Amino acid sequence: MKNTLLSVYEKEATKKVLASLISILVGLLVGIVIVVIVGLTKSTITGQGIWDGVRLIFAGIFSTGRDAAGNLTWGYNPQSWGNMLFRATPLVMTGLSVALAYKTGLFNIGAPGQYLMGTLASLVIALGIPSETVPAGLIWVLAFLGGCLAGALWGCIPGLLKAFLNINEVLACIMTNWLAANLVTWAFDASNFKNVVENTKAGYIYKTTFNGVATPKLGLDKIFPGSQVNGGILIAIVIAIAVYILINKTTLGYELKACGSNRHAARYAGINDKRNIVLSMAIAGGLAGGGAALYWLSGNTEFYWSTYQSLPATGFNGIPVALLAVSNPIGVIFTAIFMAMLDIVGQQLTGYTAYNEYITDVIIAVIVYLSAFSLVIRMMLTGKQKAGTNVNAEPDPGEKPNQDQEKGGEQA
Repeated sequence: MKNTLLSVYEKEATKKVLASLISILVGLLVGIVIVVIVGLTKSTITGQGIWDGVRLIFAGIFSTGRDAAGNLTWGYNPQSWGNMLFRATPLVMTGLSVALAYKTGLFNIGAPGQYLMGTLASLVIALGIPSETVPAGLIWVLAFLGGCLAGALWGCIPGLLKAFLNINEVLACIMTNWLAANLVTWAFDASNFKNVVENTKAGYIYKTTFNGVATPKLGLDKIFPGSQVNGGILIAIVIAIAVYILINKTTLGYELKACGSNRHAARYAGINDKRNIVLSMAIAGGLAGGGAALYWLSGNTEFYWSTYQSLPATGFNGIPVALLAVSNPIGVIFTAIFMAMLDIVGQQLTGYTAYNEYITDVIIAVIVYLSAFSLVIRMMLTGKQKAGTNVNAEPDPGEKPNQDQEKGGEQA
Protein backbone atom coordinates (compact mmCIF):
# COMPACT_ATOMS: atom_id res chain seq x y z
CA MET A 1 0.00 0.00 0.00
CA LYS A 2 2.83 2.36 0.94
CA ASN A 3 4.69 1.61 -2.29
CA THR A 4 1.51 2.21 -4.30
CA LEU A 5 0.93 5.60 -2.68
CA LEU A 6 4.59 6.46 -3.21
CA SER A 7 4.44 5.55 -6.89
CA VAL A 8 1.35 7.73 -7.32
CA TYR A 9 3.04 10.60 -5.51
CA GLU A 10 6.14 10.31 -7.70
CA LYS A 11 4.12 10.96 -10.85
CA GLU A 12 4.56 14.41 -12.34
CA ALA A 13 0.80 14.78 -12.82
CA THR A 14 0.25 14.22 -9.09
CA LYS A 15 2.75 16.93 -8.22
CA LYS A 16 1.05 19.34 -10.59
CA VAL A 17 -2.33 18.72 -8.97
CA LEU A 18 -0.83 19.08 -5.49
CA ALA A 19 0.85 22.36 -6.48
CA SER A 20 -2.48 23.76 -7.67
CA LEU A 21 -4.27 22.59 -4.52
CA ILE A 22 -1.57 24.19 -2.34
CA SER A 23 -1.98 27.45 -4.27
CA ILE A 24 -5.74 27.37 -3.70
CA LEU A 25 -5.40 26.52 0.00
CA VAL A 26 -2.87 29.29 0.64
CA GLY A 27 -5.09 31.77 -1.23
CA LEU A 28 -8.08 30.84 0.93
CA LEU A 29 -5.98 31.13 4.10
CA VAL A 30 -4.82 34.60 3.05
CA GLY A 31 -8.47 35.52 2.52
CA ILE A 32 -9.28 34.36 6.05
CA VAL A 33 -6.41 36.43 7.48
CA ILE A 34 -7.75 39.50 5.68
CA VAL A 35 -11.26 38.83 6.99
CA VAL A 36 -9.95 38.59 10.56
CA ILE A 37 -7.76 41.71 10.27
CA VAL A 38 -10.56 43.79 8.73
CA GLY A 39 -13.01 42.50 11.32
CA LEU A 40 -10.73 43.37 14.21
CA THR A 41 -10.02 46.88 12.92
CA LYS A 42 -13.60 47.75 11.95
CA SER A 43 -15.92 48.54 14.83
CA THR A 44 -19.05 47.64 12.87
CA ILE A 45 -17.98 43.99 12.52
CA THR A 46 -18.57 41.75 15.52
CA GLY A 47 -16.91 38.47 16.38
CA GLN A 48 -19.87 36.66 14.90
CA GLY A 49 -19.46 38.71 11.72
CA ILE A 50 -15.85 37.62 11.45
CA TRP A 51 -16.86 33.98 11.91
CA ASP A 52 -19.55 34.36 9.24
CA GLY A 53 -16.99 35.82 6.83
CA VAL A 54 -14.59 32.94 7.41
CA ARG A 55 -17.31 30.36 6.84
CA LEU A 56 -18.50 32.06 3.66
CA ILE A 57 -15.02 32.03 2.17
CA PHE A 58 -14.71 28.28 2.67
CA ALA A 59 -18.29 27.19 2.05
CA GLY A 60 -20.21 30.18 0.67
CA ILE A 61 -21.59 28.16 -2.21
CA PHE A 62 -23.61 26.15 0.35
CA SER A 63 -25.10 29.23 2.01
CA THR A 64 -28.83 29.78 1.56
CA GLY A 65 -29.01 33.20 3.24
CA ARG A 66 -30.06 34.23 6.73
CA ASP A 67 -33.01 33.13 8.82
CA ALA A 68 -35.40 35.33 10.79
CA ALA A 69 -32.96 35.44 13.71
CA GLY A 70 -30.15 36.69 11.44
CA ASN A 71 -28.12 33.49 11.46
CA LEU A 72 -26.54 32.10 8.30
CA THR A 73 -28.40 29.10 6.94
CA TRP A 74 -26.78 26.29 4.97
CA GLY A 75 -27.87 23.72 2.43
CA TYR A 76 -28.25 23.22 -1.29
CA ASN A 77 -28.80 26.55 -3.02
CA PRO A 78 -29.79 25.78 -6.64
CA GLN A 79 -29.68 29.43 -7.66
CA SER A 80 -26.09 29.90 -6.47
CA TRP A 81 -24.96 26.62 -8.05
CA GLY A 82 -26.66 27.42 -11.34
CA ASN A 83 -25.22 30.93 -11.46
CA MET A 84 -21.79 29.48 -10.69
CA LEU A 85 -22.02 27.19 -13.72
CA PHE A 86 -23.28 30.06 -15.86
CA ARG A 87 -20.34 32.28 -14.88
CA ALA A 88 -17.95 29.37 -15.41
CA THR A 89 -19.01 28.93 -19.05
CA PRO A 90 -16.96 31.78 -20.61
CA LEU A 91 -14.11 31.09 -18.16
CA VAL A 92 -13.84 27.52 -19.46
CA MET A 93 -13.51 28.88 -22.99
CA THR A 94 -10.97 31.63 -22.24
CA GLY A 95 -9.06 29.20 -20.00
CA LEU A 96 -8.90 26.74 -22.90
CA SER A 97 -7.72 29.58 -25.14
CA VAL A 98 -4.77 30.37 -22.88
CA ALA A 99 -4.04 26.70 -22.12
CA LEU A 100 -3.93 25.57 -25.75
CA ALA A 101 -1.62 28.40 -26.75
CA TYR A 102 0.65 27.67 -23.79
CA LYS A 103 0.80 24.01 -24.74
CA THR A 104 2.20 25.14 -28.08
CA GLY A 105 4.78 27.46 -26.53
CA LEU A 106 2.78 30.70 -26.86
CA PHE A 107 1.38 33.02 -24.21
CA ASN A 108 -2.01 34.21 -25.39
CA ILE A 109 -2.63 37.37 -23.41
CA GLY A 110 -4.86 38.48 -26.28
CA ALA A 111 -7.93 36.57 -25.05
CA PRO A 112 -9.70 39.82 -23.97
CA GLY A 113 -9.47 41.25 -27.49
CA GLN A 114 -10.53 37.96 -29.07
CA TYR A 115 -13.41 37.81 -26.58
CA LEU A 116 -14.48 41.30 -27.66
CA MET A 117 -14.43 40.43 -31.33
CA GLY A 118 -16.53 37.36 -30.57
CA THR A 119 -18.94 39.61 -28.69
CA LEU A 120 -19.27 41.94 -31.66
CA ALA A 121 -19.81 39.23 -34.25
CA SER A 122 -22.22 37.10 -32.22
CA LEU A 123 -24.45 40.01 -31.19
CA VAL A 124 -24.52 41.55 -34.67
CA ILE A 125 -25.52 38.23 -36.22
CA ALA A 126 -28.04 37.39 -33.47
CA LEU A 127 -29.73 40.79 -33.69
CA GLY A 128 -29.20 41.41 -37.40
CA ILE A 129 -30.90 38.35 -38.89
CA PRO A 130 -34.71 38.63 -38.60
CA SER A 131 -36.13 35.73 -36.64
CA GLU A 132 -39.44 36.12 -38.50
CA THR A 133 -37.88 34.58 -41.61
CA VAL A 134 -35.00 32.51 -40.18
CA PRO A 135 -35.48 30.01 -37.32
CA ALA A 136 -34.09 31.29 -34.02
CA GLY A 137 -32.13 28.06 -33.54
CA LEU A 138 -30.32 28.55 -36.84
CA ILE A 139 -29.58 32.17 -35.96
CA TRP A 140 -28.05 30.98 -32.67
CA VAL A 141 -25.78 28.51 -34.47
CA LEU A 142 -24.69 31.15 -37.00
CA ALA A 143 -24.05 33.67 -34.22
CA PHE A 144 -21.98 31.18 -32.22
CA LEU A 145 -19.92 30.16 -35.24
CA GLY A 146 -19.55 33.82 -36.18
CA GLY A 147 -18.21 34.62 -32.72
CA CYS A 148 -15.71 31.76 -32.96
CA LEU A 149 -14.60 32.85 -36.43
CA ALA A 150 -14.18 36.49 -35.40
CA GLY A 151 -12.05 35.48 -32.42
CA ALA A 152 -10.00 33.14 -34.63
CA LEU A 153 -9.31 35.84 -37.21
CA TRP A 154 -8.29 38.27 -34.47
CA GLY A 155 -6.03 35.64 -32.93
CA CYS A 156 -4.35 35.13 -36.30
CA ILE A 157 -2.87 38.64 -36.18
CA PRO A 158 -0.35 38.06 -33.35
CA GLY A 159 0.17 34.55 -34.73
CA LEU A 160 1.21 35.90 -38.14
CA LEU A 161 3.45 38.54 -36.55
CA LYS A 162 5.12 35.85 -34.44
CA ALA A 163 5.52 33.34 -37.27
CA PHE A 164 6.78 35.59 -40.04
CA LEU A 165 8.33 38.60 -38.26
CA ASN A 166 9.29 36.95 -34.96
CA ILE A 167 7.48 39.68 -33.01
CA ASN A 168 6.78 38.61 -29.44
CA GLU A 169 3.17 37.43 -29.19
CA VAL A 170 2.66 39.16 -25.83
CA LEU A 171 3.38 42.58 -27.31
CA ALA A 172 1.26 41.86 -30.37
CA CYS A 173 -1.63 40.62 -28.21
CA ILE A 174 -1.57 43.73 -26.02
CA MET A 175 -1.83 45.93 -29.10
CA THR A 176 -4.65 43.89 -30.63
CA ASN A 177 -6.51 43.96 -27.30
CA TRP A 178 -6.81 47.74 -27.31
CA LEU A 179 -7.51 47.82 -31.02
CA ALA A 180 -10.42 45.47 -30.39
CA ALA A 181 -11.72 47.56 -27.48
CA ASN A 182 -11.86 50.70 -29.60
CA LEU A 183 -13.12 48.90 -32.70
CA VAL A 184 -16.01 47.28 -30.83
CA THR A 185 -16.95 50.55 -29.17
CA TRP A 186 -16.97 52.34 -32.52
CA ALA A 187 -18.89 49.54 -34.26
CA PHE A 188 -21.73 49.54 -31.74
CA ASP A 189 -21.79 53.32 -31.67
CA ALA A 190 -22.21 53.38 -35.46
CA SER A 191 -24.60 50.42 -35.65
CA ASN A 192 -28.29 50.45 -36.44
CA PHE A 193 -29.20 48.70 -33.19
CA LYS A 194 -29.46 51.92 -31.19
CA ASN A 195 -33.22 51.63 -30.98
CA VAL A 196 -32.83 48.57 -28.77
CA VAL A 197 -33.44 50.23 -25.39
CA GLU A 198 -34.95 48.53 -22.37
CA ASN A 199 -37.32 50.56 -20.19
CA THR A 200 -35.74 53.81 -18.96
CA LYS A 201 -32.08 52.76 -19.06
CA ALA A 202 -29.85 55.47 -20.46
CA GLY A 203 -27.42 53.17 -22.24
CA TYR A 204 -28.25 51.16 -25.33
CA ILE A 205 -29.04 47.54 -24.49
CA TYR A 206 -28.12 44.63 -26.72
CA LYS A 207 -29.99 41.54 -25.64
CA THR A 208 -30.49 38.58 -27.97
CA THR A 209 -33.96 37.78 -26.62
CA PHE A 210 -35.15 40.95 -28.34
CA ASN A 211 -34.83 38.88 -31.52
CA GLY A 212 -36.03 35.66 -29.91
CA VAL A 213 -32.53 34.16 -29.83
CA ALA A 214 -31.36 32.48 -26.62
CA THR A 215 -29.30 29.45 -25.63
CA PRO A 216 -31.61 26.53 -24.77
CA LYS A 217 -31.74 25.47 -21.13
CA LEU A 218 -31.51 21.74 -21.97
CA GLY A 219 -33.28 20.89 -18.73
CA LEU A 220 -30.74 22.61 -16.47
CA ASP A 221 -33.37 25.12 -15.36
CA LYS A 222 -35.19 22.22 -13.69
CA ILE A 223 -32.08 21.21 -11.75
CA PHE A 224 -31.08 24.79 -10.88
CA PRO A 225 -34.37 26.74 -10.71
CA GLY A 226 -34.13 30.52 -10.51
CA SER A 227 -30.57 30.66 -11.90
CA GLN A 228 -29.09 31.90 -15.17
CA VAL A 229 -27.62 28.55 -16.16
CA ASN A 230 -28.26 27.18 -19.65
CA GLY A 231 -26.87 24.64 -22.09
CA GLY A 232 -23.78 26.77 -22.68
CA ILE A 233 -21.89 25.04 -19.87
CA LEU A 234 -22.49 21.65 -21.51
CA ILE A 235 -21.23 22.99 -24.83
CA ALA A 236 -18.12 24.37 -23.11
CA ILE A 237 -17.44 20.99 -21.46
CA VAL A 238 -17.77 19.18 -24.79
CA ILE A 239 -15.37 21.66 -26.38
CA ALA A 240 -12.88 21.13 -23.51
CA ILE A 241 -12.96 17.38 -24.12
CA ALA A 242 -12.48 17.99 -27.85
CA VAL A 243 -9.45 20.21 -27.15
CA TYR A 244 -7.98 17.51 -24.89
CA ILE A 245 -8.35 14.96 -27.68
CA LEU A 246 -6.87 17.40 -30.21
CA ILE A 247 -3.78 18.08 -28.11
CA ASN A 248 -3.09 14.56 -26.87
CA LYS A 249 -4.53 12.15 -29.43
CA THR A 250 -4.03 13.68 -32.88
CA THR A 251 -1.15 14.29 -35.25
CA LEU A 252 -1.99 17.99 -35.38
CA GLY A 253 -1.79 18.20 -31.61
CA TYR A 254 1.61 16.49 -31.65
CA GLU A 255 2.88 18.96 -34.23
CA LEU A 256 1.57 21.93 -32.25
CA LYS A 257 3.28 20.72 -29.08
CA ALA A 258 6.47 19.95 -30.98
CA CYS A 259 6.60 23.53 -32.26
CA GLY A 260 6.03 24.75 -28.73
CA SER A 261 8.83 22.62 -27.31
CA ASN A 262 11.39 23.62 -29.91
CA ARG A 263 10.37 25.47 -33.04
CA HIS A 264 13.67 24.91 -34.82
CA ALA A 265 13.84 21.21 -34.02
CA ALA A 266 10.26 20.80 -35.23
CA ARG A 267 11.15 22.51 -38.51
CA TYR A 268 14.17 20.22 -38.88
CA ALA A 269 11.82 17.24 -38.42
CA GLY A 270 9.69 18.46 -41.33
CA ILE A 271 6.93 20.23 -39.39
CA ASN A 272 5.72 23.55 -40.78
CA ASP A 273 6.38 25.68 -37.71
CA LYS A 274 5.00 28.94 -39.15
CA ARG A 275 1.71 27.34 -40.11
CA ASN A 276 1.33 25.74 -36.70
CA ILE A 277 2.07 28.97 -34.82
CA VAL A 278 -0.63 30.79 -36.78
CA LEU A 279 -3.02 27.87 -36.43
CA SER A 280 -2.43 27.66 -32.68
CA MET A 281 -3.27 31.34 -32.17
CA ALA A 282 -6.27 31.02 -34.49
CA ILE A 283 -7.70 28.11 -32.48
CA ALA A 284 -6.98 29.95 -29.22
CA GLY A 285 -8.73 33.04 -30.56
CA GLY A 286 -11.68 30.98 -31.73
CA LEU A 287 -12.09 29.52 -28.25
CA ALA A 288 -12.07 32.97 -26.62
CA GLY A 289 -14.53 34.29 -29.21
CA GLY A 290 -16.72 31.25 -28.62
CA GLY A 291 -16.71 32.01 -24.90
CA ALA A 292 -18.08 35.49 -25.60
CA ALA A 293 -20.74 34.03 -27.88
CA LEU A 294 -21.89 31.53 -25.24
CA TYR A 295 -22.12 34.31 -22.66
CA TRP A 296 -23.98 36.93 -24.70
CA LEU A 297 -26.23 34.49 -26.55
CA SER A 298 -27.58 33.17 -23.26
CA GLY A 299 -30.50 35.59 -23.52
CA ASN A 300 -30.30 36.79 -19.92
CA THR A 301 -27.28 39.06 -20.33
CA GLU A 302 -27.32 42.72 -21.32
CA PHE A 303 -24.48 44.27 -23.28
CA TYR A 304 -23.78 48.00 -22.84
CA TRP A 305 -21.58 49.09 -25.71
CA SER A 306 -20.24 52.14 -23.83
CA THR A 307 -18.68 49.97 -21.10
CA TYR A 308 -16.41 48.21 -23.56
CA GLN A 309 -14.00 51.06 -23.87
CA SER A 310 -12.09 48.87 -21.40
CA LEU A 311 -11.04 45.24 -21.65
CA PRO A 312 -13.28 42.46 -20.27
CA ALA A 313 -12.03 40.78 -17.11
CA THR A 314 -13.26 37.42 -18.39
CA GLY A 315 -10.48 37.38 -20.96
CA PHE A 316 -7.76 38.01 -18.39
CA ASN A 317 -9.31 35.57 -15.91
CA GLY A 318 -8.65 32.80 -18.41
CA ILE A 319 -4.96 33.11 -17.48
CA PRO A 320 -5.30 32.00 -13.82
CA VAL A 321 -7.80 29.33 -14.91
CA ALA A 322 -5.20 27.88 -17.28
CA LEU A 323 -2.35 28.25 -14.78
CA LEU A 324 -4.24 26.45 -12.02
CA ALA A 325 -5.18 23.68 -14.44
CA VAL A 326 -1.53 23.38 -15.55
CA SER A 327 -2.86 23.91 -19.10
CA ASN A 328 -4.80 20.64 -18.96
CA PRO A 329 -8.10 21.09 -20.90
CA ILE A 330 -10.01 18.81 -18.54
CA GLY A 331 -8.55 20.56 -15.52
CA VAL A 332 -9.67 23.88 -16.99
CA ILE A 333 -13.31 22.82 -16.46
CA PHE A 334 -12.80 22.45 -12.71
CA THR A 335 -10.60 25.51 -12.20
CA ALA A 336 -13.09 27.66 -14.13
CA ILE A 337 -15.89 26.43 -11.87
CA PHE A 338 -13.72 27.20 -8.84
CA MET A 339 -13.07 30.76 -10.04
CA ALA A 340 -16.79 31.22 -10.70
CA MET A 341 -17.50 29.93 -7.18
CA LEU A 342 -15.21 32.62 -5.72
CA ASP A 343 -17.21 35.19 -7.69
CA ILE A 344 -20.44 33.92 -6.10
CA VAL A 345 -18.78 33.89 -2.66
CA GLY A 346 -17.76 37.52 -3.16
CA GLN A 347 -21.37 38.48 -3.81
CA GLN A 348 -22.46 36.62 -0.68
CA LEU A 349 -19.86 38.42 1.42
CA THR A 350 -21.33 41.70 0.22
CA GLY A 351 -24.93 40.61 0.68
CA TYR A 352 -24.74 38.72 3.97
CA THR A 353 -21.91 40.44 5.89
CA ALA A 354 -20.28 43.84 6.35
CA TYR A 355 -17.42 42.76 4.09
CA ASN A 356 -17.24 43.40 0.35
CA GLU A 357 -16.54 41.19 -2.63
CA TYR A 358 -13.05 42.59 -3.21
CA ILE A 359 -11.71 40.14 -0.64
CA THR A 360 -12.24 37.37 -3.16
CA ASP A 361 -10.27 39.41 -5.70
CA VAL A 362 -7.33 39.33 -3.28
CA ILE A 363 -7.75 35.56 -2.92
CA ILE A 364 -7.71 35.14 -6.69
CA ALA A 365 -4.63 37.38 -6.96
CA VAL A 366 -2.74 35.28 -4.40
CA ILE A 367 -3.73 32.07 -6.17
CA VAL A 368 -2.57 33.52 -9.51
CA TYR A 369 0.83 34.47 -8.11
CA LEU A 370 1.30 31.07 -6.48
CA SER A 371 0.16 29.20 -9.59
CA ALA A 372 2.78 31.14 -11.54
CA PHE A 373 5.32 29.67 -9.11
CA SER A 374 3.86 26.17 -9.39
CA LEU A 375 7.16 24.87 -10.77
CA VAL A 376 8.91 25.97 -7.56
CA ILE A 377 6.20 24.26 -5.48
CA ARG A 378 6.64 21.06 -7.51
CA MET A 379 10.39 21.22 -6.99
CA MET A 380 9.82 21.53 -3.24
CA LEU A 381 7.50 18.53 -3.32
CA THR A 382 10.06 16.57 -5.32
CA GLY A 383 12.79 17.51 -2.86
CA LYS A 384 10.75 16.29 0.09
CA GLN A 385 9.92 13.08 -1.72
CA LYS A 386 13.57 12.39 -2.47
CA ALA A 387 14.54 13.08 1.11
CA GLY A 388 11.95 10.59 2.28
CA THR A 389 12.99 7.83 -0.10
CA ASN A 390 16.77 7.96 0.13
CA VAL A 391 16.70 5.35 2.87
CA ASN A 392 15.12 2.82 0.55
CA ALA A 393 17.23 3.74 -2.43
CA GLU A 394 19.53 1.16 -4.01
CA PRO A 395 23.24 1.60 -3.23
CA ASP A 396 25.42 3.46 -5.65
CA PRO A 397 27.31 0.99 -7.87
CA GLY A 398 30.52 2.86 -7.11
CA GLU A 399 29.94 2.88 -3.38
CA LYS A 400 32.09 0.62 -1.21
CA PRO A 401 29.99 -2.17 0.34
CA ASN A 402 29.77 -2.32 4.10
CA GLN A 403 31.12 -5.18 6.19
CA ASP A 404 27.82 -7.06 6.34
CA GLN A 405 27.60 -7.05 2.53
CA GLU A 406 31.20 -8.30 2.30
CA LYS A 407 30.48 -11.11 4.74
CA GLY A 408 27.34 -12.04 2.90
CA GLY A 409 29.31 -12.21 -0.30
CA GLU A 410 31.96 -14.43 1.26
CA GLN A 411 29.33 -16.78 2.66
CA ALA A 412 27.70 -17.01 -0.73
